[in-house]
Amino acid sequence: MANAEHVTVIGAGVSGLTTAIVLAEDGHRVQVVAEEIPGRTSLAAGAMWGPYLVEPKDKVDRWSRHSLDVFRTLASEPNTGVRITSGIEASRHADAPPDWATTLPGFQPCEPDALPPGFTTGYRFEVPLIDMPVYLDYLQTRLIAACATLTQAAVTSLDDPALSPVVVNCTGLGARQLAADTDLRPIRGQHVVVTNPGLTEFFSEDTGTSPDLLCIYPHGDTVVLGGAAVASRGDLDPDPEAAEAILRRCAAAEPRLAQAQVLAHRIGVRPTRPAVRVEAERRADGRIVLHNYGHGGAGVTLSWGCAREVESMIGDRG
Repeated sequence: MANAEHVTVIGAGVSGLTTAIVLAEDGHRVQVVAEEIPGRTSLAAGAMWGPYLVEPKDKVDRWSRHSLDVFRTLASEPNTGVRITSGIEASRHADAPPDWATTLPGFQPCEPDALPPGFTTGYRFEVPLIDMPVYLDYLQTRLIAACATLTQAAVTSLDDPALSPVVVNCTGLGARQLAADTDLRPIRGQHVVVTNPGLTEFFSEDTGTSPDLLCIYPHGDTVVLGGAAVASRGDLDPDPEAAEAILRRCAAAEPRLAQAQVLAHRIGVRPTRPAVRVEAERRADGRIVLHNYGHGGAGVTLSWGCAREVESMIGDRG
């Protein structure tokens, strides 16, 4: 391309890897540098497309819709870890469905007898469900095929002279230090992976801002059960009490899970701020830093849309 740039992407979670792919496939020379490849928080995700509890709404709607289009394409390809799945989102209150859900294929209200005990409303729809370990492997393979490089190392300053003239900051919670962003706060998440007793459809509860989540995401032989959203807690050690509570909530909604064998615990820390930060900053030395972080629990949902936004900002410079 005429205005190809040498770009360093910092961070190898879903946002960093996706952004790097979009830039590399657009012809830029891309190097990904990260302490963890792939990022632990992305590995811990469920993950189902859905723009939950994230702002600004107008941009989030645009970013998430672009990602939805990409995930629908990926679902038709082998070995991506993405598939389109039908399921139910339910509530224990008489809540209206989120506006994004009403536009999805197969959207329809559920009859009361289709819901677990204690739920008053529910909605069925079809949505991308992503098996994150498989998906992150796919992203790395695709990135290498686009001639990008991955380097496992820590970056402690955006002014490091070893970085490229254009830097993309996808460090998630690490941006608290790297970008001195005091608006970022950790929200600890936890999932339990169990054997699949035969589930093919997802189930999730709209719990609003409660720290006790309920989600059931089947991925072939396993099911990812969630979850938790504990504000201001950033440790990554398994919490046995939280895991037991997750198992109880999920088994109450889907009794077949009561005898499922626990295979693993996944813990991550969602990088949350009042609004997602996707913007350009010119440093004192003339370097351009493009920030792409603060997606909270919607990192997967926004990943392709935010990556395309970063690409457009680089293109605007040319």
